Amino acid sequence: MFARLQALLAALWGGFLLCVAFAATPSAFAVLERAQAGAFVARVFAIEAQLSLALGLVLMMIERRIVRNAVEAGNASNQFSARLLLPVVALFCTIAGYYGLQPLMADAKAGAGVVSFAALHGASLALFGVKGLAVLALAWISQRRSS
Repeated sequence: MFARLQALLAALWGGFLLCVAFAATPSAFAVLERAQAGAFVARVFAIEAQLSLALGLVLMMIERRIVRNAVEAGNASNQFSARLLLPVVALFCTIAGYYGLQPLMADAKAGAGVVSFAALHGASLALFGVKGLAVLALAWISQRRSS
């Protein structure tokens, strides 16, 4: 049961990240003025960051429960697996990308930052991409186990 829940949550999270990256963000900039689109996308990423924190922690707790059940059943199981490491990577990317780089990007936009907005935006985009890949890999690995 926990393995299926883990696979479902990881797949939903991955789908949400793909929707943000390939539907919501480009669409906002296609139909809204730049300032309005920026405000809209900032709100979308705020929601995405909060959801990513929650789902990352829940998926880590589910994996710990699965491992504990396997140990109690007498099946020797590796305590640190990809199914535990991938949500950690996604959480790191969320914290570094949203909570670390976003304030620096706001400063750079205002002209007070040391690093340019473009460089920070590129780093943020790279972290979002790594997070997406980690979550999609987790969904794939979790689905293989739940089958």
